[in-house]
Amino acid sequence: MGLLQGVRVLAVELYGAGPFGTQALADLGAEVIKIENPKEGGDVSRSLGPHFEPGMGETAASLFFQSFNRNKRSVALDLASPEGHAVFLDLAKRADAVACNLRGDVPAKLGITYAHLAPVNPKIVCAFLSAYGRDGSRAAWPGYDYLIQAEAGYFALNGEPDSPPSRFGLSIVDFMTGYAMALALVAGVLEARGSGQGRDVDVALYDVGLANLTYLAAWAANAGHAVERAARSAHPSLVPCQLFRTGDGWIYIMANKERFFPELCSVLGCPELALDPRFSGFAERLVHRAELEQRLDAAFMASNTAAWLERLQGRVPAAPIQDMAEALASPFTRERGMLVDVAGEGGAALKLMGSPFRAGEPVAPRAAPRLGQDTGALLAEAGYDAARIADLRRRGIIG
Repeated sequence: MGLLQGVRVLAVELYGAGPFGTQALADLGAEVIKIENPKEGGDVSRSLGPHFEPGMGETAASLFFQSFNRNKRSVALDLASPEGHAVFLDLAKRADAVACNLRGDVPAKLGITYAHLAPVNPKIVCAFLSAYGRDGSRAAWPGYDYLIQAEAGYFALNGEPDSPPSRFGLSIVDFMTGYAMALALVAGVLEARGSGQGRDVDVALYDVGLANLTYLAAWAANAGHAVERAARSAHPSLVPCQLFRTGDGWIYIMANKERFFPELCSVLGCPELALDPRFSGFAERLVHRAELEQRLDAAFMASNTAAWLERLQGRVPAAPIQDMAEALASPFTRERGMLVDVAGEGGAALKLMGSPFRAGEPVAPRAAPRLGQDTGALLAEAGYDAARIADLRRRGIIG
């Protein structure tokens, strides 16, 4: 079930960004078929450690791999060989889209662009995710999330003012670009179903990394504003929006609307601060941020984080500072169904992050497939008889 039931995607993918995007499609009901080279052991992330669950099977034991490939199928196919490419064309006849996150110059070499596939399926949409795009001076460059963060300004924005440049704690550009590819693919399929004409669509880590700069880029490009790192992970202009000390740790406050500041002062027992001309608006509070920080720290120190959260809930946006284990164990995480049990064929089970989508009938989570788990079934569906499948397997074209 799911909103994308009936959409078939051939995913020529590996590692993180592309698989993250196609996993979103699978979560929404699309049939996502990973095309993996059996001579290379499939997607490189199948062997990526350091943590494995042997009960999932040798080629699907990596917890990293399981995190990006639930609800998918796997065809082990040597796409670079002429016979393997011919098999891919047969699979493409029955597909709505191809999703690929190989280096920018590789799809054309493999013959998996729209120009190559249109003769067998004019409605197919080919969605490409690369580091720097499929054309231009960097098309042949390999690239990864952290490199984009470094070049697009993220390192310069993260961390405390006096610390070295720092990356974001997750591969956030990978994940955002994966979602961008999924969105572009669905848009292309929607158009193709109406027009009968497919197309290529492209997204690049570099482009999405820059696009994420949004209002900061607008400030810099139009007003010459140089965003500087602020202490305590503070917002560059909205005050108070930062970490504050409590009696037993830290709390994050986001009084990002004017009405929240007097409410915060009331809860903290210092309503006079909201009447002080130095703190009367965002502009004034920005000028006097250091002094306001001291006053609010003193108030927050009077009680612990849990007590403040109880008093602030529903009145002023606030959150505790939790580590990952605490976030996973949170009752609200359980309430939202965001930690799910995923069972493998052999009965082994994993706890993985669930789908963030609340749309249509939810797709029951299935463990990521073993390498080539669905090769035989999907080739048989494409018209290959048992003898031909066995011959291709014997010669290493399929696995």
